[in-house]
Amino acid sequence: MKTITTLLVLLAAGLPLTQRALAGASAPAFQAARPVWPEGKETERNVLVEFRAEFDKPAAGPVALRVAASSLYRFFVNGRFAGHGPARAGHGFYRVDEWEITPQLQAGRNHVVIEVAGYNANSFYLLDQPSFLQAEIIAAGKIIAATGAEGFNARIRRDRVQKVQRYSFQRPFSEVWRLPGPPAEAARCVAVAAKPLAPRRVPYPTFDVRRPVAHTAGGEVAKGDLPQKVWKDRSLTGIGPQLAGFPEAELATIPSIELQAVKNASSRPAAAAMPFPLKANSYRTLDFGVNLSGFIGAKITAHEKTRLFATFDEILTEGDVDFKRLSCVNVVLYELEPGAYAVESFEPYTLRYLKLIVLEGDCDVSDCYLRELVNPDAARATFAASDQRFNRIFEAARETFRQNATDVFMDCPSRERAGWLCDSFFTARVAADLCGDTSVEKNFLENFQRPEKFEHLPDGMIPMCYPSDHYNGQFIPNWAMWFVLELEEYAARSGDRQLVDALRPRVLKLLDFFKQFENSDGLLEKLPSWVFVEWSKANSFVQDVNYPSNMLYSGVLDAAGRLYRLPELEAKAEGVRQAVRRQSFDGEFFVDNAVRKDGKLQVTANRTEVCQYFAFFFDAATPESHARLWKTLVTDFGPQRKRTNAFPEVHPANAFIGNQLRFELLSRDGRNQQILDEAIGYWLYMAERTGTLWEFDAPHASCNHGFASHAARVLIRDVLGLWRVDTIGKSLELRFARLELDWCKGSIPTPDGPIAVQWKKAGDQFAYRLDAPSGYRVAVQNHTGKTLVPLGSASAP
Repeated sequence: MKTITTLLVLLAAGLPLTQRALAGASAPAFQAARPVWPEGKETERNVLVEFRAEFDKPAAGPVALRVAASSLYRFFVNGRFAGHGPARAGHGFYRVDEWEITPQLQAGRNHVVIEVAGYNANSFYLLDQPSFLQAEIIAAGKIIAATGAEGFNARIRRDRVQKVQRYSFQRPFSEVWRLPGPPAEAARCVAVAAKPLAPRRVPYPTFDVRRPVAHTAGGEVAKGDLPQKVWKDRSLTGIGPQLAGFPEAELATIPSIELQAVKNASSRPAAAAMPFPLKANSYRTLDFGVNLSGFIGAKITAHEKTRLFATFDEILTEGDVDFKRLSCVNVVLYELEPGAYAVESFEPYTLRYLKLIVLEGDCDVSDCYLRELVNPDAARATFAASDQRFNRIFEAARETFRQNATDVFMDCPSRERAGWLCDSFFTARVAADLCGDTSVEKNFLENFQRPEKFEHLPDGMIPMCYPSDHYNGQFIPNWAMWFVLELEEYAARSGDRQLVDALRPRVLKLLDFFKQFENSDGLLEKLPSWVFVEWSKANSFVQDVNYPSNMLYSGVLDAAGRLYRLPELEAKAEGVRQAVRRQSFDGEFFVDNAVRKDGKLQVTANRTEVCQYFAFFFDAATPESHARLWKTLVTDFGPQRKRTNAFPEVHPANAFIGNQLRFELLSRDGRNQQILDEAIGYWLYMAERTGTLWEFDAPHASCNHGFASHAARVLIRDVLGLWRVDTIGKSLELRFARLELDWCKGSIPTPDGPIAVQWKKAGDQFAYRLDAPSGYRVAVQNHTGKTLVPLGSASAP
């Protein structure tokens, strides 16, 4: 899908001057369109409205569709899918998309259909805000159709069932379709409040269609009794003032309960051929070969009234698809009258395996696919090494990134699709390496900057993920601290001092929030809400004084001090580190927490692996100051500890985030071969099973988590040797290490052009070649034990 750019000025009515400046002159403006919605339904939950425009192909082009909407939209040109949006924004402003549709037009009459889902429900994924569409079609500066003016007709669609259960606690409604459904209802639209607009800025997604690579099984199912304990997620049972949705008693159907009474009665190999029949009480399981994210589509001919359940998951559990494994309703239900249908889910989902189940009826499936929703720029970087296992890990990291960085940095593209802090610290680094720009990160951080305040949160605190609404008032104080750490790195990789300075009041107000929890030692004590260190036993030791949180706090004070030239914050950071060293280190390990009893702080005996990594990552310890502990960590800890059970009294770390920090510390210490060895232990089994990298070190939760794409950064930095790249200062540093590889090559994009490196061993020589943009200063560290020589040919090793 091509896009066009406009230099029209942002319609900034009602925006503070600082927001106008940050929006910039590149924000598209609407020439004629106004925001509209069917009268009286602006705040109604889960409404699907279709806006249709018909016109003759213009003699002059290009022809573009300009659109802003809430909650989500997709559009079709002459019956064919053409786009999905919008890019998400924070409270109080809306990003504008511009799609060039000229290639989709045909001679004579054309029609554009925009489907808008207005959810009006709080989630971690989309904001709970009134629904609207503002759209216009333009040809060579001339308006063809515009909402609030003329050219678009609106209908309220009834084929997507309104009163359905939420998809998850973190996302709004699941999908049940009744086709052809009750007739759509012509709607009288009215203009709604003007919307402050902002540029999309991020690249438009790629929507490539992927089809199954194998049919893993087929057979019959049997309907029996429900299990003694029926799984009911909190997203079903917890509807109320803090979680918007429809109460269980009002739901038209509840697939997540119905399917718990359905079991496989038989299973047999299935030929990978289309079409295939599905009669009553039968199923077919399809394998897409790798974990993918996007819209599930199929072509179906129903010979009689048919109920088809599309269930899916990232893995097989005991050889079958468990739609509830991720605590989501991984089901799209189609209730079909006899006829032929081309169906496609409105919402994006994540899966490797798709299981189609027909409980009633008879149909043929003649096509099945997933239309991807991914970042288009992730393919710009390259990496290859002589050991194919590392290439597989790199591609799994790339696959993970491209699905989690469409418009903000998400934790996962499945259960939540949420812009989580801390996850974003790691994913943002990968964006710079794979995409060569910081546009997604700018949007991500700008979303936190624009709102005047965050409802339901204490003054000074910022959301743990955003855009989102947390009506229960929950936040993660630790994640707010990771925000400051990311902001410092963003400043270095983007040079965007404007946004960094605009965020200064927010950062300083956050530090004011933390001041109220400082005890007489200067340490944070009794932090409120969800204190989160990592997904391990460490999260059980977070009160009263949590030392990993205070180690993190010292890093935040340092970062804020450097960002805003406040040396008193850096001095305060050192005081925090000194207090942590005095209290937390027991002579062997750093202890996780202390509790206050009878007015006195008593250090516990709780020790975790991740606490040690926090100590070294945030400079409470160094390999020199705590040499014995460092030796223990690099020798006895790591992926092999599950087998050796070394130091069983120290609770093990998990993938998020302890194992990530371990790689960072090994890199700092120049232990590149150990990084290679541990990459196999930590990541290869994930890459082999799903083609993506996971939230945990086992498949208990998301098997496609954005932070884990940081493996790509590790391989580019510690294996290829691109140790440091400064696109603002126009410099780069290579660090070649002693590795058990024969060769490696790779490249990363930059705003100035690609940087490419390749090396190979030749006896006692280490031959390398560097291609960098003109004007870059280059430094080279040689730790290979060999003599550096130029690589004579640019051909692949």
